[in-house]
Amino acid sequence: MEFHTREVKEMYHERAALSVAEQESLGVPSLVPPIEQMRRSMLAVLVERLQKTADNIQTIFFTGKYESGKRKKRKLVILGSGWASYAMIKMVDCSIWDIQVVSPRNYFLFTPLLASSSVGTVEFRSITEPIRQSNERVEYVEAECLYVDPTRKVLTCAPVHKAERNSRTLEVGYDQLVVAVGAQTGTFGVDGVQQHCHFLRGIDDAHRLRRAIVEIFEKANLDIYPEEQKRKLLSFVIVGGGPTGCEFAGELCDLVRNDLTRFFPLLVNLVSIRLLQSRSSILTEFDASLREQALANFQKSGVNVMSNSKVVRVTKDNIFLRDGAEIPFGLCVWAAGNAPTNIAENLVASIPDQAKRRGGRILVDDYLRVIGLKDVFAIGDCSEMASGDLPASAQVAVQQGAYLSRLLNKLARDKESSNIRSGSSARPFRFLSLGFLAYIGNNRALAQIKLHNRQLKLAGRFAFLLWRLVYLSKQVSTRNRVLVLADWLKTLFFGRDISQI
Repeated sequence: MEFHTREVKEMYHERAALSVAEQESLGVPSLVPPIEQMRRSMLAVLVERLQKTADNIQTIFFTGKYESGKRKKRKLVILGSGWASYAMIKMVDCSIWDIQVVSPRNYFLFTPLLASSSVGTVEFRSITEPIRQSNERVEYVEAECLYVDPTRKVLTCAPVHKAERNSRTLEVGYDQLVVAVGAQTGTFGVDGVQQHCHFLRGIDDAHRLRRAIVEIFEKANLDIYPEEQKRKLLSFVIVGGGPTGCEFAGELCDLVRNDLTRFFPLLVNLVSIRLLQSRSSILTEFDASLREQALANFQKSGVNVMSNSKVVRVTKDNIFLRDGAEIPFGLCVWAAGNAPTNIAENLVASIPDQAKRRGGRILVDDYLRVIGLKDVFAIGDCSEMASGDLPASAQVAVQQGAYLSRLLNKLARDKESSNIRSGSSARPFRFLSLGFLAYIGNNRALAQIKLHNRQLKLAGRFAFLLWRLVYLSKQVSTRNRVLVLADWLKTLFFGRDISQI
């Protein structure tokens, strides 16, 4: 039986309106909590969080102390090394599971500071943590998954090294599989984006972007170019008015104003920065009052925010908009949204219940199980919940990874299968939004913090201080906290390094 996205979601919402008894009378598993169970007080949320914290402490400090050498452990394979995967690696019980992480990237990346690394505010290695170092009891395989065979419970993978990639493959078996491959930058079929734009998705992107910015200034500094050509070279265009695009625009303004002004004083007045947004407003996740303050700050900093500007084509030197406008550029950064990865699309296409869905994200139930497959879970940006879509953010990915690690630990200890039914003590996943943070340049930020039924809205320097404190505390290791803090102090006292390395 094939389900379309709308049909699956309608089934979930219809069953959510029933009581537990009514759901059980249907003779089917209770995949969705009844509505009356979803209305919880703040005290209930607090108690549940404390219980989860206690479980996490037990897992971290007591894992393996009572491990029996005679018990055969089941194999848990995790695809990916991003936020969701890292949360699982830290929380899953290694005394119960034989854990193997398969990813072409052997490190975790703190993506909220990627824009900062692209201009030298922080260094690349300060925001990365090796997967092997995060949990020494987890086996890591540096490879890219090409195909999932759920019948045989086998993954077909290819080495990432160029010499072996096209000639050799390896197979990885699993008992339980967690797909956490994230997403890639979406080009939405716009011609020329892949060939002529920079992206900001990983360390390689940030490194290329950092080098390209300085290279443009060095090139424009040569006397062989007339002023008109220099203006074109120093025209920076950022496509996408979400957090990534806005934070990079703010960081780029800081680089130009605080550092490049000293080294290229004759070029600064020729620099232009444009931020293109296809919608009517930037940073749509935030309250309207905060969005207005972000616009005011960008205007003061010299960033030209162009709303309702949909890009239809990109060439080597120009961007073409739907309204016919043409914008010349020397460097374009594309931060216009996400798209599913190849492995996520291939997996969706192989599932009869999901093959006709559009979008390519893997549909999961309230326990993060892939609909249509057995013993396969999906978390993070590559997944979409049938009971209601969630934002593609690190906050969601971390909570899903922590939830799934606790769920798998519990099921293994209680000797339950992943075929959870209404009689199970397992609770469905619920996302708890803590709010949003965004840097907008000039030592100013936006903060929208959720406090039960209220929201705390901050903008300016105090929000910037909060932004830095939160991101410093959220670093995944003491090493990263020390390095990031040292980078911020180094930038404050000595400026950013503009070496083309």
